Amino acid sequence: MKTIDTPKKIGELLLEREYITEEQLKTALRIQQKSGKKLGVILVDSGIIQEDQLVEVISERLKISKLNISSLVINPNVISAIPVDIAKKHHLLPVFKMGNILTVAMVDPLDVIALDEIRYITKCIIKRAVAGEKAITEAIDQYYSVADSVRDIIGDESDNSITETHLVESQSEEIVTGDSTVVRLVNLILSRAIQDGASDVHIEPDENYLRIRYRVNGVMREEASPPKKLQPEIISRVKIAANLDVSEKRLPQDGRMAIRIGDRDVDLRVSTLPTIHGEKIVVRILDKRKMMIGLPELGLRPGVLERWRNYICKPEGLILISGPTSSGKTSTLYASLQEINNIEKNMITVEDPVEYSLPLINQIQINEKAGLTFASALRSILRQNPDVIMVGEIRDSETAVMAIRAALTGHLVFSTIHTNDTVATITRLVDMGIEKYMVSSALEAVLAQRLVRTICLECKEEYSPPNSVLERVYPDGQFPEVTFYRGTGCIKCRGTGFSGLSGLYELVEITDNIREMILGGASEAVIKSAAMADGYRPLFDAGMDMAALGVTTIDEVLKVTTPERQTESAVPGVSALV
Repeated sequence: MKTIDTPKKIGELLLEREYITEEQLKTALRIQQKSGKKLGVILVDSGIIQEDQLVEVISERLKISKLNISSLVINPNVISAIPVDIAKKHHLLPVFKMGNILTVAMVDPLDVIALDEIRYITKCIIKRAVAGEKAITEAIDQYYSVADSVRDIIGDESDNSITETHLVESQSEEIVTGDSTVVRLVNLILSRAIQDGASDVHIEPDENYLRIRYRVNGVMREEASPPKKLQPEIISRVKIAANLDVSEKRLPQDGRMAIRIGDRDVDLRVSTLPTIHGEKIVVRILDKRKMMIGLPELGLRPGVLERWRNYICKPEGLILISGPTSSGKTSTLYASLQEINNIEKNMITVEDPVEYSLPLINQIQINEKAGLTFASALRSILRQNPDVIMVGEIRDSETAVMAIRAALTGHLVFSTIHTNDTVATITRLVDMGIEKYMVSSALEAVLAQRLVRTICLECKEEYSPPNSVLERVYPDGQFPEVTFYRGTGCIKCRGTGFSGLSGLYELVEITDNIREMILGGASEAVIKSAAMADGYRPLFDAGMDMAALGVTTIDEVLKVTTPERQTESAVPGVSALV
């Protein structure tokens, strides 16, 4: 009589591969009897095996394919075959479609309820594949847009008239009056922005729709919008959460709020601005994890980093950081303060607003309505016997004079200023009416910076920039033998080719020679030439160094900097980084 081979159980397969021991299996089985959970889930949750190991044995036992979802690029038309709520509910993802056969990656390929439901929805023959729960969850977040999640919350329109970037108005009266729906929508918009690594969220009323945009890696990206008729409720919800006056719609307002994502709290700064179509809201995302990075992680070249550390450890003097809005000045300031922060120093900051709370540092929030300005706060701070003072921004001559006087009376003063580069900062102080001798005596160093997007490591490839680009960088036509890189676009970077930001920096040290030039009223060009003789390298050169190392692209460098006239230091290469 012919015997039928019985498929081995998951536990037996794990034992055969020596992923677990007999004792671990017995313990897991006892837990299974009490909890009713699946054996594999118990072993993964307890850290005994990896999710990939579980997927491997499930694939072998059920004789079905296993998939590495992170290595796939899935067609959006295939993704749209299964709604986002069904994908999340059953932990599955459509990955391939050939004719009437749809391949679906599943955490549990034996879930007959899920299989019946997706067969009914798709009207396809379902081919099963197995993948890890974490991989499927991440892929759902990557492939399903905010539009899918908004549709899930407010319900699909009968005419299915939802476009890629805008949702039409819903006819449901419950949605208009139901506050819970608005709360869920606002939470979705904010939480998705945080998960995508956005720095801010823009809620912008237009004539016929409510636009939602995220700024990710310094670039604005439009997302799906809720129905226009929900605009008043959504704006009111954000204002209430930020403790703003809901009835005041004619004047700008500023406030703060917080949202919990997983096991961490994220602070949000809210700004409203009246427009002709309603109030525009910008929510600035203040992720404390980004503020915990040190100076080396900011992108400072080794040579610049060493010299910068020497200056921030000085006992007195004025140290400035220059750059446009959203160039990372606050991050550099906070990282510098944390570098020198210790129990022996009395450190006080004056900020508008205070973005992050720093330990051991006394932080003051500017309140101009109450008369607490940068200048008035500085006068009071000097009576507190501080060792280190940080002024959030030098906006006027009064603040500049107070900061310089503090630096001249034995305090180390940090601040920021809006100028194009380091040398322009020096002349800007003089143009503000500050006496040249005060600038010359107080100023110790100026750091200018910009932010560039960094190439995604998952889709990074070598490429040859077109001659039109190279000619902008090397107008003499002498192209160096350097390998440049770019990102082709993948799931991880949402097809952009970039992931994350890094800083470009230029540092001017105020040497005795430059002090004399300031006193003599030298031009920017003359001061810059002197600084170059002392080792100064412009922002553009720093950017080309990063492009040569494959950190960013030439196009990114050209977006934020302007090529200087060619010098030997402008030729990119690893040797130029020190």
